[in-house]
Formats: sequence, C-alpha cells, structure tokens
Amino acid sequence: MRMSQLLAPTLREEPAEAESDSHRLMLRAGLIRKSSAGIYTYLPLAFRSLRKISEIVREEMDRAGGQELQLPIVQPAELWVETGRWYEYGPEMFRLKDRHGREFCLGPTHEEIITALVRAEVRSYRQLPLLLYQIQNKYRDEIRPRFGVIRGREFIMKDLYSFDRDEAGLEESYRKMYEAYSRAFHRCGLSTTAVEADPGAIGGDVTHEFMVLSPIGEAQVVHCRQCGYAANVEAAPASAPPARPQGAPATEAPPAPRKVSTPGVRTIEDLVRFLGTPAHAILKTLLYEGDGRLVAAVIRGDHQLNEVKLARAIGLSSVQAASPERVREVTGAPAGFVGPVGLNRVEIVADPWAMALDEAVTGANEEDAHLVGVVPGRHFSADRVTDIRLVVPGDPCPRCGAPLDRSAGIEVGQIFKLHTKYSEALGATFLDEDGKEKPVVMGCYGIGITRTLAAVIEQHHDDKGIIWPVSVAPYHAVVVPVNVKDRGQIEAAERLYHELTGAGVETVLDDREERPGVKFNDADLMGFPYRVTVGARLAASGQVEIRRRSDGRDVPVSLDEAASKVREWLREDMEALQPR
Repeated sequence: MRMSQLLAPTLREEPAEAESDSHRLMLRAGLIRKSSAGIYTYLPLAFRSLRKISEIVREEMDRAGGQELQLPIVQPAELWVETGRWYEYGPEMFRLKDRHGREFCLGPTHEEIITALVRAEVRSYRQLPLLLYQIQNKYRDEIRPRFGVIRGREFIMKDLYSFDRDEAGLEESYRKMYEAYSRAFHRCGLSTTAVEADPGAIGGDVTHEFMVLSPIGEAQVVHCRQCGYAANVEAAPASAPPARPQGAPATEAPPAPRKVSTPGVRTIEDLVRFLGTPAHAILKTLLYEGDGRLVAAVIRGDHQLNEVKLARAIGLSSVQAASPERVREVTGAPAGFVGPVGLNRVEIVADPWAMALDEAVTGANEEDAHLVGVVPGRHFSADRVTDIRLVVPGDPCPRCGAPLDRSAGIEVGQIFKLHTKYSEALGATFLDEDGKEKPVVMGCYGIGITRTLAAVIEQHHDDKGIIWPVSVAPYHAVVVPVNVKDRGQIEAAERLYHELTGAGVETVLDDREERPGVKFNDADLMGFPYRVTVGARLAASGQVEIRRRSDGRDVPVSLDEAASKVREWLREDMEALQPR
C-alpha cells in the first residue's frame, strides 16, 4: 500500500471529543470516525487490526473445538419472551417492529436464538458436546457511550456457547475457554487479569472477566498481591464484622432514640461535622426499586452500597434508586433524612456491619431531623441481613486475609457457566444413554473485538502515538524516502517496498511529497512496528536506517540487508507473542 492512496486522515490537533488515550489516538491516527454517539466507522487501518484480532480469536476458538456460524442480528421477540428477558433487559435493548407489527430486537447478545437452534437440531447425547461461536455486530443502547469504542452502542463481539450433557462437561468447556482466552489475549499483546465477577443480565452463577488494568476502566477490581485472588468489586465478598463478645444477656431495653434537629444536614459529611459523630457510627438508609418491589438498604456511613449485591440478595437482576418523590411518599421525608426506625412499609435489607454497631445515628424519617442512640436489632430489625457493601482497599482478602488492593479495569472478555437457565426456559433437551430427557447444560463466552482493539492501544502507546504489537498491527513496516525528488532514494525505497511485500511483510511506502518530519511523525502516530528510512546515508555509505517502534533505536544496515533485518525482527517479535 502506498501512503498517497491510503485512507488514513491523521489529525494534527488533539480532538476535543476524546475521553481516553485510545480514543484520542484512534481519531488522530485516522483509524475511526464518529457517526453518532457510540457508533463509529472503522477506516482501513482499524479494520485491518480488527481482522487480525478476529483471526487470532477464531484460531483459538477452533483450536478448542469451536465451530463458527452466524446468527441473525434481528431477533424475534417471542424467544426473549420465553426466557423472560424481553421485559427484564431494559432500555439498553434496541426494539423494533416489522411492517406487520411483529416485535424484534437488535441482538445485544444471542443466548435465546442459539438455544432455539440447538433445541431444534439436537436430539441425542451423541451430538454433544457442542461449541458454537460467531464474530459479528452487537447492539446495546448504552445510556452513556464513553471512551470511543470501549463503550459503544454498536460493536463487534465474539460469542461462543457451549452445550454439554452434564456439569462435568460444562466444567471441561469452561476450562477450555479460560485457556483459549488467556492464549488469545496474550497473542494480541495484551496483559490481562482474570477476575471473579457478577453474571449480571446474562445469568448463571460462575463467571470470570478478563480485565486490562487501566485508569480509564469503568470496572473496579480488587486483587491480592499475596495469593493472587482477584474479583470485580460487584462480586467480591466483604469480610464479616468481628463477633460480639459473649456476655450476660441484656435484661433491660435500651433507652429510646433521641431526636435531634439537623436543619439542612443531608449528607454523611454534613452529619459528621454537625454532630461530631464518626461516619462509621452513622447508618445510611437508601431506598431502591425493582420489579415492583421497594427495598431499604441499610449500610454504615463510611461504606458504599453494592447495588449488584442488593439485587441478588432479593432475587432480582437489577435495582434502581427510588425517585425523590417516591422516597418522600413512603417515608414522609426527603432523601438524607430516611432511617430504618419505624420504616414498616418497606422491606429492609441490612449489611452485617450496620447491624454490628452498638448504637448509631440514623435519619428520623422527618425533614431536618435525625435519631441518636439507635441500637440495631433493638430499635429496628431487618428482613434480611447480608453482605451488600462494596469492598474497599485494605479489606481482608477472602482467601488469605491479606489487605486487598483496588484498580480500575477494562473488561475485554467474560465467560459464564449458565447451567440450564436457558435450556430449561426454551425446552432445549436431549435423550441420554438411558433414553431419559434432560436439559442441555450451557455456558457462554464473549470477547469484545472492538474493545480489545482499544485496550491494546491503551496498553501500547507513548506521547508520539500508538506502539502496535506486531500481531495486530495494521501494517508491519513503513518505508520512508526522505526526499521524493531524489531518484536514488525513490528507487531504493521502491526496491525495499517490493522486497518486503514479496517476503510477506505487510508494508506501506510513504510516497507523499511531504517534509521528512511530517512522515516521521505520522509513522510514530500510526504505530508501524518498523520504519525503514531511506535518506542521506544511502548516497554516503549505501545504508538505510531501521527503527523498531517499541524501543526507538535507529540501526543502520546496508540496503541489501534491510529486508532480511526487518523479517528477522518481525519473526522475533511474533515469537515473543506466542503463549509458552
């Protein structure tokens, strides 16, 4: 490819819309252009990288026994109604009707339609196990698309579904995918951490996310340096409070809580300043709704509520904060003055650390008032006491007890054990060796192809531009003649271009009539792993300069040796990305 013909419109200025390094560099290097919020056009450089990432993933899926197919993007509503997710999935699902008024959606995921396929085609245990996958577009109407292609509304994803006879088969399929994912991300040049996670809307009970640790990551990960434990904070269990010392049972009821006037004191910080009470001795009472239910979550003032844990505690897929109007209607007070004492119309779920306090300050369910001297378990009781708080740095590791660290991460893949959640709902069964009908046991496994592209750039860049791992670089090398009016330089550059291309090195010839500085800056911005500069050395000594983008060193070599040197470096760098 000649640079004069390559559609790669680079930007000199920093794009105002960019929210992350990958977003900024993908715009500046001419990889993407925005169509609308969360939806992008992938220009040739990005598309070449996406193809390479897809091929690496495809090879690893095939190695594990996967069979590729393609499922419809437009899916009929009735399948989603059968599983109940048509009503549960929420506003992220793009919904549409055909000319006959029949309802469809743009596939945000494909559990329903792949299970329906297996329901129709699999009859016997002899047809199992099956590992079926596709690589294609997905659609989710994200409320806040962010960071370019990291959180988009249209994106490319690989999703594989495993179908087994029993739990032992599922365990084997899960292991295969875990290993395949580790290999695929390593081959893409990504350093990932597999963490325990919450299954969310997909369902199931066991799941791992593959995270690229990054300050822009929307997921929060806790990890233990001592034993290697790692989990998404949504799934990480919090430690239990210390057991109360055993003593003589209380014989007298504690004095009634005392109401104090707290005008305008709505936040924990305000209450700490106003009363001088430490945050850990204050109880927050937060009202949430889900599936027509109202629940009050009670946690310590220095803790944060884990909404995922709260939803799971009451058997729902998700919950959302009650509106201010709903809070006042139910409690008689605005948010900030709600407390659990006398809150009889609402189901109360309390965190163990909240119930372990000897006494606490709570809202009085009255505007501008709080209660002092509230004894959990005596002045109010909880319908359920369970872990509903976010783990924080310094909390003990649930495996070894060492203090946990916390980092942000970009989720590039996730694997789930679905068991029979979808096969039972959709009637996907098979006949076992004894002729008995049993539900197929399932797993599902996703990799964000476009998100992986952005994550690679997040991990591999400097202040000049992208530093592509050779396995996913759009092109391996660029040949730069410094002076396009110098016949000798042009002839040498053309010769190298043809030698490299003929040897299988994907190469661009920068034949533009631009200043050398512009060419060098673009080469660094676009991230070509190797740059061959044909300049003044050619006439002086018959040499050209080769630069490895990853280390920035210029190595002079003779014109005759240049192509073989680039091939040697390419071979070394490709081998370094092969899993051991």
